[in-house]
Amino acid sequence: MNTIIPKIALSKLHGFGPVRIAQLISKMGGIEEIFTASLNEIYMQTGFAKSLLREIKREEALLFAEKEGLFCEKNGVSPLFFLDHNYPRRLKQCQDAPVMLYYKGTSELNQKKIVSVVGTRNETNYGQSILEELIISLKDQNVLVISGLAYGVDIHAHRLCLENKVETIAVLGHGLDRIYPNSHRTTATKMILNGGLLTEFPTNTNPDRENFPMRNRIIAGLSDATIVVESKESGGSMITADLANDYSRDVFAFPGDVNRIFSSGCNKLIKNQKAHLVTKASDILKIMNWETKPSGSHHSFDLGLSDVEQKIVDFLIKNGEVHSDSLCNALILPPSQLSVILFNLTLKNVIQAAKGNRIQLMPY
Repeated sequence: MNTIIPKIALSKLHGFGPVRIAQLISKMGGIEEIFTASLNEIYMQTGFAKSLLREIKREEALLFAEKEGLFCEKNGVSPLFFLDHNYPRRLKQCQDAPVMLYYKGTSELNQKKIVSVVGTRNETNYGQSILEELIISLKDQNVLVISGLAYGVDIHAHRLCLENKVETIAVLGHGLDRIYPNSHRTTATKMILNGGLLTEFPTNTNPDRENFPMRNRIIAGLSDATIVVESKESGGSMITADLANDYSRDVFAFPGDVNRIFSSGCNKLIKNQKAHLVTKASDILKIMNWETKPSGSHHSFDLGLSDVEQKIVDFLIKNGEVHSDSLCNALILPPSQLSVILFNLTLKNVIQAAKGNRIQLMPY
């Protein structure tokens, strides 16, 4: 736990977000140095204004981190720092990703296929039937389902996942020392063994109203796609869908009766071309290129590919359609170099561009 304490403390430095913290670490040569050097030494090495450095409150941050670290250790919570290898890679691609996450669960946060399922708290019979078909259809697809443990679509999605042995994670708007709403505690406890609970908020954080839009950005950022089952034209589901669009992630919406208030949000997303219109789970799997491929359908190329080109092809064979950032991270290549290689592979008719800076192999 000694190694995690300064990381937690970094997340509590007053006036410092992910960009400034990354600059601090880079210019100071490490994390511990930020807490052992004098403010003048930090000023000399980083160039940050002295007025800013005087307000960072390092001692308070360290005291807080020690208490939080102790809670994590006693309760089986994994603190995830935004520069760690096990921090969710999809979320790391988002500019407003939190510095620290707290996670309790069994599911891998960097799985191959992840979707968010969101919707109204006033779920109708129509929405229930859609959701049941969706989750049952995802059962054999090795898809991790993210939602927010709220009333309505959220909790129904989590419970259907548990019933069908689909891994599911709830993103919370408070610390892991509590569950809100309390009536969902039993479901949340079961999820720890078949998914997990995730939050950016430390202990003693109440489920205040302003926390939930922040929670929604994590739901959108964790996933390859966001699926809106039922929604009004305003509310958390629409916020999550807008965020997913901002992150260049796919958004799907089920259409509904134009006279129903809880279909109006989905219809609006489709009308404004902010979501794919889908009527069943197979539509989503097809658009995401997640349909089960018959054995023997792998590509085989004999085009004199370079080693790095072949690595990209092998990665796409294994993972299907991926975001270009995923290739950068997996192959440890700078974006400029990757762009040239992808251009050459396109000329060779090996790959093609897909929506949202995604890359896929040419179909054969």
